[in-house]
Amino acid sequence: MSDRDELLEEIKTKAVVHGDFTLSSGRKASFYVDLRRITLDGTAAPLVGRVMLDLTTDLGYTAVGGLTLGADPVAAAMLHAAAARGQRLDAFVVRKAVKQHGMQRRIEGPDIAGKRVLIVEDTSTTGGSPLTAVEAAREAGATVVGVATVVERSAAEPITRAGLEYRYAYDLESLGL
Repeated sequence: MSDRDELLEEIKTKAVVHGDFTLSSGRKASFYVDLRRITLDGTAAPLVGRVMLDLTTDLGYTAVGGLTLGADPVAAAMLHAAAARGQRLDAFVVRKAVKQHGMQRRIEGPDIAGKRVLIVEDTSTTGGSPLTAVEAAREAGATVVGVATVVERSAAEPITRAGLEYRYAYDLESLGL
């Protein structure tokens, strides 16, 4: 079984929950895709890293990250998957607000100024989180090569409307939703 097929089965088995939910966007849904059950799972997280690298490798980036919390384990999985392949990939975390003490940074990790970066997210409905991360990365002096999510709910239109390359490993149809 390919990494992609194995990860799809992990998501269907561990992350799809049926019920009545209010999403972070405020929208109502009869199901929830809880990707943290995947991105923080010892079996599935390495698959996330490999699948997301395979999906985006042609974009030519040297750092990957996004808005905390959804992006953090995705970026870490990709960093480790790249290292296992003998490649270097830095990861970074975009805070929701500038830290008010210490170095007062919005972006944590290696400096991304002048680097080509990929913004990642576990799943996206409105595109708000990745677009916030894009803005922060650009303010930090990075060139954003695109946005990639593990599961696409309905963010494609706002992200592509912003002129960004958008990639996703799976959509709701591929999950049978």
